[in-house]
Amino acid sequence: MKGITLNLSKKIILLVSFGIIFTLVVSYALTQYLYENFYVHNVEESLNQQGKNIAKEYKGGPITPEFINKVEDYDRIAEGDIFVTENPRELGACLPFDVDYQALITDEERNRLLIGESVTKQGYEPRFDRQVMAVIVPLLDQKQLNGVVYLYLPLSSITEAFNEVRYILLFMGLLFINIALIIGKRLVNRITGPLRRMEHVARQLALGNFNEKVEVTSRDEIGNLGAALNHMSTALEEVDQRRRDFLANVSHDLRTPLSYIKGYSEAMIEGVVTEEEQKKKYLRLIHREAGRLQRLVHDLLDLAQLEGDSYPLNLMPLSLAQLIEDTMGKYEPFLQEKKIGLILDLDFDVIVFADEDRLEQVITNIVDNAIRYSPENGELKMVLTQRNNTCTLTISDTGEGIPPEELQRLGERFYRVDKSRTRKKGGSGLGLSIVKQIVFLHKGTIHIDSVLGKGTDVSVTLPLYDVNVAD
Repeated sequence: MKGITLNLSKKIILLVSFGIIFTLVVSYALTQYLYENFYVHNVEESLNQQGKNIAKEYKGGPITPEFINKVEDYDRIAEGDIFVTENPRELGACLPFDVDYQALITDEERNRLLIGESVTKQGYEPRFDRQVMAVIVPLLDQKQLNGVVYLYLPLSSITEAFNEVRYILLFMGLLFINIALIIGKRLVNRITGPLRRMEHVARQLALGNFNEKVEVTSRDEIGNLGAALNHMSTALEEVDQRRRDFLANVSHDLRTPLSYIKGYSEAMIEGVVTEEEQKKKYLRLIHREAGRLQRLVHDLLDLAQLEGDSYPLNLMPLSLAQLIEDTMGKYEPFLQEKKIGLILDLDFDVIVFADEDRLEQVITNIVDNAIRYSPENGELKMVLTQRNNTCTLTISDTGEGIPPEELQRLGERFYRVDKSRTRKKGGSGLGLSIVKQIVFLHKGTIHIDSVLGKGTDVSVTLPLYDVNVAD
Protein backbone atom coordinates (compact mmCIF):
# COMPACT_ATOMS: atom_id res chain seq x y z
CA MET A 1 0.00 0.00 0.00
CA LYS A 2 1.44 3.31 -1.02
CA GLY A 3 2.05 5.86 1.74
CA ILE A 4 -0.06 8.99 1.93
CA THR A 5 1.79 12.01 0.56
CA LEU A 6 1.00 15.37 2.12
CA ASN A 7 2.11 18.70 0.78
CA LEU A 8 3.73 21.31 3.00
CA SER A 9 0.54 23.31 3.63
CA LYS A 10 -1.34 20.22 4.84
CA LYS A 11 1.56 19.25 7.06
CA ILE A 12 1.62 22.70 8.64
CA ILE A 13 -2.18 22.68 9.14
CA LEU A 14 -1.99 19.23 10.75
CA LEU A 15 0.85 20.42 12.97
CA VAL A 16 -1.11 23.54 14.01
CA SER A 17 -4.24 21.46 14.65
CA PHE A 18 -2.29 18.98 16.74
CA GLY A 19 -0.78 21.84 18.72
CA ILE A 20 -4.21 23.36 19.37
CA ILE A 21 -5.77 20.04 20.42
CA PHE A 22 -2.79 19.24 22.62
CA THR A 23 -3.05 22.66 24.27
CA LEU A 24 -6.77 22.21 24.92
CA VAL A 25 -6.30 18.72 26.38
CA VAL A 26 -3.55 19.96 28.65
CA SER A 27 -5.70 22.95 29.66
CA TYR A 28 -8.62 20.64 30.49
CA ALA A 29 -6.40 18.29 32.45
CA LEU A 30 -4.88 21.22 34.32
CA THR A 31 -8.35 22.58 35.13
CA GLN A 32 -9.43 19.16 36.39
CA TYR A 33 -6.32 18.97 38.52
CA LEU A 34 -6.88 22.44 39.95
CA TYR A 35 -10.51 21.58 40.63
CA GLU A 36 -9.65 18.45 42.52
CA ASN A 37 -6.68 19.84 44.40
CA PHE A 38 -7.88 23.33 45.19
CA TYR A 39 -11.63 23.77 44.93
CA VAL A 40 -12.61 20.42 46.46
CA HIS A 41 -9.86 20.82 49.03
CA ASN A 42 -11.18 24.28 49.95
CA VAL A 43 -14.71 22.89 50.37
CA GLU A 44 -13.34 20.19 52.61
CA GLU A 45 -11.41 22.72 54.69
CA SER A 46 -14.49 24.93 54.94
CA LEU A 47 -16.64 22.06 56.28
CA ASN A 48 -13.92 21.04 58.68
CA GLN A 49 -13.57 24.59 60.01
CA GLN A 50 -17.34 24.92 60.44
CA GLY A 51 -17.39 21.63 62.35
CA LYS A 52 -14.61 22.77 64.66
CA ASN A 53 -16.36 26.07 65.30
CA ILE A 54 -19.54 24.17 66.27
CA ALA A 55 -17.55 21.75 68.46
CA LYS A 56 -16.16 24.72 70.40
CA GLU A 57 -19.72 25.47 71.56
CA TYR A 58 -19.87 22.07 73.24
CA LYS A 59 -18.93 22.39 76.97
CA GLY A 60 -19.02 18.71 77.89
CA GLY A 61 -21.60 16.41 79.39
CA PRO A 62 -24.76 15.25 77.67
CA ILE A 63 -25.76 17.03 74.50
CA THR A 64 -28.38 19.58 75.46
CA PRO A 65 -31.32 20.86 73.43
CA GLU A 66 -29.71 24.30 73.51
CA PHE A 67 -26.63 22.94 71.73
CA ILE A 68 -28.80 21.16 69.18
CA ASN A 69 -30.65 24.45 68.56
CA LYS A 70 -27.36 26.20 67.92
CA VAL A 71 -26.42 23.50 65.41
CA GLU A 72 -29.76 23.91 63.69
CA ASP A 73 -29.11 27.66 63.47
CA TYR A 74 -25.74 26.90 61.85
CA ASP A 75 -27.48 24.46 59.51
CA ARG A 76 -29.83 27.13 58.22
CA ILE A 77 -27.04 29.51 57.23
CA ALA A 78 -24.38 26.94 56.26
CA GLU A 79 -23.74 25.83 52.69
CA GLY A 80 -23.97 22.14 53.57
CA ASP A 81 -26.16 20.06 55.88
CA ILE A 82 -25.26 19.80 59.59
CA PHE A 83 -26.64 17.59 62.29
CA VAL A 84 -25.60 16.28 65.70
CA THR A 85 -25.95 12.73 66.97
CA GLU A 86 -25.20 11.35 70.39
CA ASN A 87 -24.74 7.81 69.12
CA PRO A 88 -22.45 7.86 66.12
CA ARG A 89 -22.80 4.10 65.62
CA GLU A 90 -26.57 4.57 64.96
CA LEU A 91 -28.08 7.80 63.74
CA GLY A 92 -31.06 7.64 66.02
CA ALA A 93 -33.89 10.13 65.80
CA CYS A 94 -31.66 13.15 65.21
CA LEU A 95 -31.80 12.76 61.44
CA PRO A 96 -34.69 14.35 59.62
CA PHE A 97 -35.38 11.24 57.57
CA ASP A 98 -35.38 7.48 57.95
CA VAL A 99 -31.99 5.88 57.34
CA ASP A 100 -32.76 2.40 58.73
CA TYR A 101 -30.44 3.02 61.67
CA GLN A 102 -27.37 2.05 59.73
CA ALA A 103 -23.96 2.68 61.28
CA LEU A 104 -22.77 6.23 60.74
CA ILE A 105 -19.08 5.52 61.31
CA THR A 106 -16.84 2.51 61.29
CA ASP A 107 -14.82 1.24 64.23
CA GLU A 108 -11.63 2.60 62.69
CA GLU A 109 -13.22 6.03 62.31
CA ARG A 110 -14.51 5.88 65.89
CA ASN A 111 -10.98 5.27 67.15
CA ARG A 112 -9.77 8.35 65.29
CA LEU A 113 -12.62 10.42 66.74
CA LEU A 114 -11.72 9.24 70.27
CA ILE A 115 -8.27 10.81 69.95
CA GLY A 116 -9.75 14.11 68.78
CA GLU A 117 -9.22 13.77 65.03
CA SER A 118 -11.80 14.84 62.48
CA VAL A 119 -12.82 12.31 59.84
CA THR A 120 -13.27 13.28 56.18
CA LYS A 121 -15.30 11.09 53.86
CA GLN A 122 -15.92 11.47 50.12
CA GLY A 123 -17.93 9.18 47.89
CA TYR A 124 -21.23 7.33 47.80
CA GLU A 125 -23.05 7.20 51.13
CA PRO A 126 -25.75 4.45 51.13
CA ARG A 127 -27.82 5.97 53.90
CA PHE A 128 -28.12 9.24 51.92
CA ASP A 129 -28.24 7.43 48.57
CA ARG A 130 -25.97 10.03 46.97
CA GLN A 131 -22.40 11.08 46.47
CA VAL A 132 -21.35 13.30 49.35
CA MET A 133 -18.39 14.98 50.94
CA ALA A 134 -18.67 14.70 54.72
CA VAL A 135 -16.68 15.88 57.71
CA ILE A 136 -17.25 14.31 61.16
CA VAL A 137 -16.04 16.29 64.15
CA PRO A 138 -15.98 14.58 67.58
CA LEU A 139 -17.68 16.00 70.69
CA LEU A 140 -15.40 14.78 73.51
CA ASP A 141 -15.79 15.07 77.27
CA GLN A 142 -12.42 14.09 78.67
CA LYS A 143 -11.74 10.92 76.64
CA GLN A 144 -15.40 9.99 76.23
CA LEU A 145 -17.07 10.40 72.83
CA ASN A 146 -20.48 11.85 73.68
CA GLY A 147 -21.48 12.63 70.08
CA VAL A 148 -20.38 13.96 66.73
CA VAL A 149 -21.11 16.93 64.48
CA TYR A 150 -21.81 15.56 60.99
CA LEU A 151 -21.39 18.03 58.12
CA TYR A 152 -21.93 16.94 54.54
CA LEU A 153 -22.41 18.44 51.11
CA PRO A 154 -23.70 16.57 48.05
CA LEU A 155 -20.91 16.25 45.49
CA SER A 156 -23.35 17.19 42.74
CA SER A 157 -23.45 20.74 44.07
CA ILE A 158 -19.66 20.82 44.04
CA THR A 159 -19.33 19.44 40.51
CA GLU A 160 -21.95 21.82 39.15
CA ALA A 161 -19.45 24.66 39.39
CA PHE A 162 -16.91 22.65 37.49
CA ASN A 163 -19.49 21.58 34.90
CA GLU A 164 -20.03 25.24 34.12
CA VAL A 165 -16.29 25.61 33.67
CA ARG A 166 -16.31 22.55 31.39
CA TYR A 167 -18.95 24.09 29.17
CA ILE A 168 -17.06 27.36 29.06
CA LEU A 169 -13.85 25.52 28.21
CA LEU A 170 -15.62 23.53 25.49
CA PHE A 171 -17.14 26.63 23.95
CA MET A 172 -13.92 28.64 24.15
CA GLY A 173 -11.95 25.66 22.83
CA LEU A 174 -14.16 25.28 19.76
CA LEU A 175 -14.08 29.03 19.17
CA PHE A 176 -10.30 29.07 19.57
CA ILE A 177 -9.91 26.13 17.17
CA ASN A 178 -12.00 27.85 14.49
CA ILE A 179 -10.16 31.16 14.85
CA ALA A 180 -6.76 29.44 14.94
CA LEU A 181 -7.55 27.36 11.85
CA ILE A 182 -8.72 30.43 9.91
CA ILE A 183 -5.65 32.44 10.88
CA GLY A 184 -3.41 29.40 10.47
CA LYS A 185 -4.71 28.74 6.97
CA ARG A 186 -3.96 32.31 5.97
CA LEU A 187 -0.49 32.10 7.45
CA VAL A 188 0.13 28.76 5.73
CA ASN A 189 -0.97 30.21 2.38
CA ARG A 190 1.28 33.22 3.01
CA ILE A 191 4.21 30.86 3.62
CA THR A 192 3.55 28.20 1.01
CA GLY A 193 2.36 30.59 -1.72
CA PRO A 194 5.86 32.02 -2.36
CA LEU A 195 7.31 28.51 -2.06
CA ARG A 196 4.95 27.22 -4.76
CA ARG A 197 5.96 30.19 -6.92
CA MET A 198 9.63 29.37 -6.32
CA GLU A 199 8.99 25.76 -7.31
CA HIS A 200 7.41 26.95 -10.56
CA VAL A 201 10.32 29.30 -11.26
CA ALA A 202 12.85 26.55 -10.50
CA ARG A 203 11.12 24.21 -12.96
CA GLN A 204 11.15 26.95 -15.60
CA LEU A 205 14.86 27.48 -14.99
CA ALA A 206 15.42 23.77 -15.55
CA LEU A 207 13.64 24.15 -18.90
CA GLY A 208 15.83 27.11 -19.85
CA ASN A 209 13.21 29.81 -19.31
CA PHE A 210 14.95 32.58 -17.38
CA ASN A 211 12.19 35.19 -17.67
CA GLU A 212 10.17 33.86 -14.72
CA LYS A 213 10.89 35.70 -11.47
CA VAL A 214 9.73 35.43 -7.86
CA GLU A 215 7.88 38.43 -6.42
CA VAL A 216 9.69 39.23 -3.18
CA THR A 217 7.22 40.70 -0.66
CA SER A 218 9.07 40.13 2.63
CA ARG A 219 12.53 40.40 4.10
CA ASP A 220 12.45 37.16 6.09
CA GLU A 221 14.10 33.84 5.18
CA ILE A 222 11.51 33.10 2.48
CA GLY A 223 11.95 36.56 0.97
CA ASN A 224 15.73 36.11 1.00
CA LEU A 225 15.31 32.71 -0.66
CA GLY A 226 13.17 34.28 -3.39
CA ALA A 227 15.74 37.04 -3.94
CA ALA A 228 18.50 34.42 -4.13
CA LEU A 229 16.48 32.46 -6.70
CA ASN A 230 16.00 35.62 -8.78
CA HIS A 231 19.73 36.31 -8.56
CA MET A 232 20.48 32.74 -9.63
CA SER A 233 18.04 33.11 -12.54
CA THR A 234 19.82 36.27 -13.69
CA ALA A 235 23.22 34.60 -13.33
CA LEU A 236 22.06 31.53 -15.27
CA GLU A 237 20.65 33.79 -17.97
CA GLU A 238 24.03 35.47 -18.29
CA VAL A 239 25.80 32.11 -18.38
CA ASP A 240 23.36 30.86 -21.01
CA GLN A 241 23.93 33.98 -23.10
CA ARG A 242 27.69 33.52 -22.83
CA ARG A 243 27.28 29.90 -23.85
CA ARG A 244 25.31 30.98 -26.91
CA ASP A 245 27.95 33.59 -27.73
CA PHE A 246 30.65 30.97 -27.24
CA LEU A 247 28.96 28.53 -29.62
CA ALA A 248 28.38 31.31 -32.16
CA ASN A 249 32.00 32.39 -31.93
CA VAL A 250 33.34 28.83 -32.17
CA SER A 251 31.17 28.09 -35.18
CA HIS A 252 32.27 31.33 -36.85
CA ASP A 253 35.96 30.80 -36.11
CA LEU A 254 35.80 27.25 -37.40
CA ARG A 255 33.53 27.90 -40.36
CA THR A 256 35.60 30.71 -41.90
CA PRO A 257 38.94 28.87 -42.29
CA LEU A 258 37.13 25.66 -43.25
CA SER A 259 35.29 27.52 -45.99
CA TYR A 260 38.59 28.90 -47.33
CA ILE A 261 40.25 25.50 -47.23
CA LYS A 262 37.30 23.77 -48.89
CA GLY A 263 36.89 26.46 -51.56
CA TYR A 264 40.60 26.68 -52.53
CA SER A 265 41.07 22.92 -52.51
CA GLU A 266 37.98 22.37 -54.70
CA ALA A 267 39.27 24.98 -57.15
CA MET A 268 42.56 23.10 -57.44
CA ILE A 269 40.93 19.64 -57.69
CA GLU A 270 38.50 20.74 -60.42
CA GLY A 271 41.28 22.30 -62.44
CA VAL A 272 40.04 25.86 -62.14
CA VAL A 273 43.58 26.90 -61.20
CA THR A 274 46.11 26.01 -63.89
CA GLU A 275 49.03 28.36 -63.41
CA GLU A 276 51.73 27.19 -61.01
CA GLU A 277 52.05 30.57 -59.34
CA GLN A 278 48.33 30.67 -58.62
CA LYS A 279 48.43 27.10 -57.29
CA LYS A 280 51.21 28.09 -54.88
CA LYS A 281 49.16 31.09 -53.79
CA TYR A 282 46.14 28.88 -53.07
CA LEU A 283 48.32 26.38 -51.21
CA ARG A 284 49.72 29.18 -49.06
CA LEU A 285 46.17 30.31 -48.28
CA ILE A 286 45.14 26.76 -47.39
CA HIS A 287 48.25 26.41 -45.21
CA ARG A 288 47.49 29.72 -43.46
CA GLU A 289 43.88 28.76 -42.69
CA ALA A 290 44.94 25.27 -41.55
CA GLY A 291 47.42 26.93 -39.18
CA ARG A 292 44.64 29.16 -37.84
CA LEU A 293 42.48 26.09 -37.24
CA GLN A 294 45.39 24.37 -35.54
CA ARG A 295 45.98 27.32 -33.21
CA LEU A 296 42.27 27.56 -32.39
CA VAL A 297 41.97 23.87 -31.56
CA HIS A 298 45.22 24.04 -29.57
CA ASP A 299 43.90 27.00 -27.55
CA LEU A 300 40.60 25.25 -26.88
CA LEU A 301 42.34 22.08 -25.68
CA ASP A 302 44.75 24.18 -23.64
CA LEU A 303 41.92 26.04 -21.94
CA ALA A 304 39.97 22.82 -21.30
CA GLN A 305 43.04 21.27 -19.65
CA LEU A 306 43.72 24.34 -17.53
CA GLU A 307 40.13 24.40 -16.30
CA GLY A 308 40.34 20.77 -15.23
CA ASP A 309 40.36 19.97 -11.53
CA SER A 310 43.67 18.16 -11.59
CA TYR A 311 45.84 19.88 -14.20
CA PRO A 312 49.50 19.18 -13.29
CA LEU A 313 51.89 22.14 -13.03
CA ASN A 314 55.64 21.61 -13.23
CA LEU A 315 56.46 23.96 -10.35
CA MET A 316 60.03 25.05 -9.61
CA PRO A 317 61.88 28.10 -8.22
CA LEU A 318 62.09 30.52 -11.10
CA SER A 319 63.73 33.90 -11.76
CA LEU A 320 60.84 35.80 -13.26
CA ALA A 321 63.00 38.68 -14.56
CA GLN A 322 65.23 36.26 -16.46
CA LEU A 323 62.18 34.54 -17.96
CA ILE A 324 60.87 37.94 -19.13
CA GLU A 325 64.18 38.85 -20.77
CA ASP A 326 64.43 35.47 -22.55
CA THR A 327 60.84 35.69 -23.76
CA MET A 328 61.14 39.27 -25.03
CA GLY A 329 64.26 38.30 -27.01
CA LYS A 330 61.96 36.41 -29.37
CA TYR A 331 59.94 39.56 -30.06
CA GLU A 332 62.78 41.76 -31.35
CA PRO A 333 61.85 41.27 -35.05
CA PHE A 334 58.19 42.11 -34.41
CA LEU A 335 59.06 45.14 -32.32
CA GLN A 336 61.46 46.41 -34.97
CA GLU A 337 58.88 45.81 -37.71
CA LYS A 338 56.35 48.11 -35.99
CA LYS A 339 59.07 50.39 -34.56
CA ILE A 340 57.83 49.80 -31.02
CA GLY A 341 60.21 50.76 -28.24
CA LEU A 342 60.73 48.30 -25.37
CA ILE A 343 61.46 49.44 -21.80
CA LEU A 344 62.36 46.81 -19.17
CA ASP A 345 62.43 47.73 -15.48
CA LEU A 346 62.93 44.37 -13.77
CA ASP A 347 63.81 43.33 -10.22
CA PHE A 348 66.14 40.34 -10.64
CA ASP A 349 65.71 39.36 -6.97
CA VAL A 350 62.16 38.21 -7.67
CA ILE A 351 61.90 34.42 -7.37
CA VAL A 352 58.57 32.64 -7.87
CA PHE A 353 57.53 29.01 -7.52
CA ALA A 354 55.90 28.42 -10.87
CA ASP A 355 55.62 26.47 -14.10
CA GLU A 356 58.10 28.09 -16.52
CA ASP A 357 56.27 27.12 -19.72
CA ARG A 358 52.92 28.36 -18.43
CA LEU A 359 54.30 31.68 -17.19
CA GLU A 360 55.98 32.17 -20.55
CA GLN A 361 52.57 31.55 -22.12
CA VAL A 362 51.10 34.29 -19.89
CA ILE A 363 53.79 36.76 -20.98
CA THR A 364 53.51 35.95 -24.69
CA ASN A 365 49.71 36.18 -24.75
CA ILE A 366 49.73 39.59 -23.08
CA VAL A 367 52.62 40.89 -25.21
CA ASP A 368 50.96 39.57 -28.40
CA ASN A 369 47.88 41.68 -27.65
CA ALA A 370 49.99 44.71 -26.72
CA ILE A 371 51.93 44.56 -30.02
CA ARG A 372 48.85 43.72 -32.08
CA TYR A 373 46.87 46.74 -30.89
CA SER A 374 49.77 49.22 -30.64
CA PRO A 375 50.42 51.67 -33.47
CA GLU A 376 53.78 52.13 -35.15
CA ASN A 377 56.34 54.11 -33.11
CA GLY A 378 54.52 53.03 -29.98
CA GLU A 379 56.04 51.96 -26.68
CA LEU A 380 55.92 48.76 -24.64
CA LYS A 381 56.98 48.92 -20.99
CA MET A 382 57.42 45.99 -18.59
CA VAL A 383 57.93 46.64 -14.86
CA LEU A 384 58.58 43.88 -12.29
CA THR A 385 58.46 44.81 -8.59
CA GLN A 386 58.04 43.01 -5.31
CA ARG A 387 56.21 43.99 -2.13
CA ASN A 388 55.74 41.98 1.04
CA ASN A 389 55.18 38.38 -0.09
CA THR A 390 54.09 39.09 -3.67
CA CYS A 391 55.50 40.38 -6.92
CA THR A 392 53.73 42.30 -9.69
CA LEU A 393 54.50 42.35 -13.40
CA THR A 394 52.88 45.29 -15.21
CA ILE A 395 52.87 45.31 -19.03
CA SER A 396 51.89 48.71 -20.45
CA ASP A 397 51.32 49.68 -24.08
CA THR A 398 50.39 52.88 -25.90
CA GLY A 399 47.73 51.25 -28.03
CA GLU A 400 44.10 51.95 -28.76
CA GLY A 401 42.82 51.30 -25.25
CA ILE A 402 39.66 49.50 -24.19
CA PRO A 403 36.25 51.07 -23.45
CA PRO A 404 35.35 50.93 -19.70
CA GLU A 405 32.18 48.92 -20.35
CA GLU A 406 34.24 46.20 -22.06
CA LEU A 407 36.78 45.66 -19.27
CA GLN A 408 34.54 43.36 -17.20
CA ARG A 409 34.07 40.94 -20.09
CA LEU A 410 37.73 40.63 -20.96
CA GLY A 411 38.81 37.05 -20.39
CA GLU A 412 35.56 35.47 -21.57
CA ARG A 413 36.07 32.82 -24.20
CA PHE A 414 36.12 34.22 -27.75
CA TYR A 415 35.26 37.68 -26.48
CA ARG A 416 36.76 40.46 -28.57
CA VAL A 417 36.47 44.17 -28.10
CA ASP A 418 36.47 44.38 -31.91
CA LYS A 419 32.93 43.28 -32.77
CA SER A 420 33.63 43.18 -36.48
CA ARG A 421 35.51 39.87 -36.07
CA THR A 422 38.16 41.15 -38.43
CA ARG A 423 41.06 38.82 -39.16
CA LYS A 424 43.40 41.68 -39.94
CA LYS A 425 44.70 41.70 -36.40
CA GLY A 426 44.22 37.97 -35.81
CA GLY A 427 43.53 36.41 -32.42
CA SER A 428 41.02 33.79 -31.38
CA GLY A 429 39.63 35.55 -28.32
CA LEU A 430 40.99 32.81 -26.04
CA GLY A 431 44.32 34.35 -25.06
CA LEU A 432 43.16 36.24 -21.98
CA SER A 433 40.98 33.31 -20.89
CA ILE A 434 44.09 31.12 -20.87
CA VAL A 435 46.10 33.83 -19.08
CA LYS A 436 43.49 34.19 -16.34
CA GLN A 437 43.32 30.45 -15.76
CA ILE A 438 47.11 30.05 -15.58
CA VAL A 439 47.39 32.93 -13.11
CA PHE A 440 44.56 31.43 -11.05
CA LEU A 441 46.36 28.06 -10.91
CA HIS A 442 49.44 29.88 -9.60
CA LYS A 443 47.30 31.45 -6.82
CA GLY A 444 47.74 34.89 -8.37
CA THR A 445 45.52 37.68 -9.65
CA ILE A 446 45.27 39.74 -12.84
CA HIS A 447 44.04 43.30 -13.19
CA ILE A 448 43.49 45.38 -16.35
CA ASP A 449 43.35 49.19 -16.56
CA SER A 450 42.82 51.00 -19.82
CA VAL A 451 42.16 54.49 -21.19
CA LEU A 452 40.79 54.92 -24.70
CA GLY A 453 43.38 56.38 -27.05
CA LYS A 454 46.20 56.15 -24.47
CA GLY A 455 46.84 52.48 -23.87
CA THR A 456 46.33 49.53 -21.54
CA ASP A 457 48.05 48.28 -18.36
CA VAL A 458 47.89 44.57 -17.53
CA SER A 459 49.12 43.71 -14.00
CA VAL A 460 49.82 40.12 -12.93
CA THR A 461 50.44 39.52 -9.22
CA LEU A 462 52.00 36.26 -8.02
CA PRO A 463 53.17 34.98 -4.61
CA LEU A 464 56.94 35.00 -4.05
CA TYR A 465 58.87 31.79 -3.59
CA ASP A 466 58.84 30.72 0.08
CA VAL A 467 61.69 28.35 0.92
CA ASN A 468 59.98 27.05 4.08
CA VAL A 469 56.69 26.29 2.32
CA ALA A 470 58.41 24.72 -0.70
CA ASP A 471 60.53 22.45 1.51
